[in-house]
Amino acid sequence: MKMQKPVGTVFSFDNSFSRSLQSFYVHSKADAAPAPKLLQFNDSLAKELGLEPSMLNSEAGSEIFSGNVIPEGAEPLAQIYAGHQFGGFSPQLGDGRALLLGEVIDILGLRRDIQLKGSGRTPFSRGGDGKATLGPVLREYLIAESMHALGVPTTRALAAVTTGEVVNREKLLPGAVLTRVASSHIRIGTFQFFAARGKTEKVRELADYAITRHYPAATSFDNPYLAFFKSVTEAQAALVAHWMSLGFIHGVMNTDNMTISGETIDYGPCAFMDNYSAQTVFSSIDTHGRYAYANQPSILSWNLARLAETLIPLVDSDKDVAIRLLTDAVQDVEHIYESQWLDAMRLKLGLWTKIPNDLELINDLLSVMEDSHADFTLVFRHLSKFLRGDSSKLRQHFNASDSFDTWSKRWLSRIKSEEIEAETHALAMDRINPIYIPRNHKVEESLYAAVEHNNMKPFSRLLEILSHPFDEVQGSEEYSRPGPQLATPYQTFCGT
Repeated sequence: MKMQKPVGTVFSFDNSFSRSLQSFYVHSKADAAPAPKLLQFNDSLAKELGLEPSMLNSEAGSEIFSGNVIPEGAEPLAQIYAGHQFGGFSPQLGDGRALLLGEVIDILGLRRDIQLKGSGRTPFSRGGDGKATLGPVLREYLIAESMHALGVPTTRALAAVTTGEVVNREKLLPGAVLTRVASSHIRIGTFQFFAARGKTEKVRELADYAITRHYPAATSFDNPYLAFFKSVTEAQAALVAHWMSLGFIHGVMNTDNMTISGETIDYGPCAFMDNYSAQTVFSSIDTHGRYAYANQPSILSWNLARLAETLIPLVDSDKDVAIRLLTDAVQDVEHIYESQWLDAMRLKLGLWTKIPNDLELINDLLSVMEDSHADFTLVFRHLSKFLRGDSSKLRQHFNASDSFDTWSKRWLSRIKSEEIEAETHALAMDRINPIYIPRNHKVEESLYAAVEHNNMKPFSRLLEILSHPFDEVQGSEEYSRPGPQLATPYQTFCGT
């Protein structure tokens, strides 16, 4: 692989994962990209990372982000992990098409991974080519940055490059590499890999590392490993509650796709709902609806139970005691999630105080929405207009108008009980209910233009709109409108 001194010092790597967990990865290298071209670069994220954008948003940057050049201090490696995939356990997975270049300390003092995704085969590729194609790379870039703008904990996209080669899928497609940034890439499945082999001390090493990196407060507890588990449950419960409040469906909540840090990772078959339906599924491979919208909270608990199983030997030397303590913690997940979700939904309705009947009020609205096939995002956004005296936009979503009228009277009464001006409620709601989400039809339009016509303008425009999801921009109405009704349900696919 080529070395290039002028850009070598752009990154100040401090690679704690490779130093601390030497059995958890293998060194690997990217395949050569014949003609890399930088298509998209995230200047603002680069600045957050303490990088110099002008040095990376360049031809030299394309060499780094394609994997052709190893920056000084980088230690490219593929992490190993296991995972439950659609309920079935795979004892060895790992980064089959990704390389962790290393870690940097950002301007806030936070440690961040920098990873190439789609850079070629690794020892964990299991017969695959390790490559990614342009469409899925741009899709992950777009959704990840949209989630960040929406305030959801997420991995980020630093750059997208084309490699200058074609990749054979159902047809020949342009190859591409995504540069992904994360608090870490440690997953539930990382713990499962060594636990499944009975290597308790390796699980302990990983837990100690994860505590130091993500949850240092756990060390102050009498049982730090139990405190660590509880911290992970709180982070993941808050994450899934945030997904649910936005109508987001991850689509592949396997244990190898759930991070210990509580960030959203792996934007393959994910999408946002248009019309509200609790059983919405987008993933083409989720034929039984395991990861449907309404199932995400129960899958959260299921996945965390799998993490708990790996920690039994660490929590207490008496196995029965450890199981009891962890079982209690797992059983708390549902309550933690429900509290987080209820708080989020109250805010979406403009409610600042808490009363027991709020849960019924929220669920009744969702029921009316489902009966009317109402648009999830726009119903909540237009509630603020309703408070301001304009009910026209909101009512157009409901064909069961009597049911909505009955509900709206209860909601307005609840709002008035807080004795705060309606406009104050409305302003607060507009800061939490987006007007713009990655509408599926707009995402597909932008990817089609980029892949089929080498036209990045629709992608760049959509990315710009989604970077300010709460700010209604005159002349951008097409980005807020739902897509056309499809004869067959919209499907998404694993790509990157």
